[in-house]
Amino acid sequence: MASPATSPAPSEEDGAELEHDRLIADVFARACTSRGILEHVTGRWGTLALAALAEGPFRFNALRRKVDGVSEKMLAQTLQALERDGFVHREAEPTIPPRVEYSLTLSGRALAEKLRDLIEFVEAQVPDVTAARTRYDAAKARA
Repeated sequence: MASPATSPAPSEEDGAELEHDRLIADVFARACTSRGILEHVTGRWGTLALAALAEGPFRFNALRRKVDGVSEKMLAQTLQALERDGFVHREAEPTIPPRVEYSLTLSGRALAEKLRDLIEFVEAQVPDVTAARTRYDAAKARA
């Protein structure tokens, strides 16, 4: 890393970039951009789409079948948001009809790996959660 004495003076154009680099993300702050990103990633369809794409590229309808229950509209919106955030890559081949395939970017792959860990944890907890719900419901019924 260059010392401040040897670094070239930032231009006015670089000023915006330097200011951007100094921003601190804080998901607990109401106006922080990270909140919207977190919403895209952790929403029901975002999590499932990213986890599915971790298995490899999918065409839209194949991905829709994989993510059982998602509507065409919701999947399209979800993929668009994840593409905009840089987690999903959309490749459209200029054929008739167009062939569109979705895959994960490097950031998307890293994120999907973390989501897969969460999904595996949740799936492993189903018996314990079911038992806890049964106890809770029984206690509420007695109250």
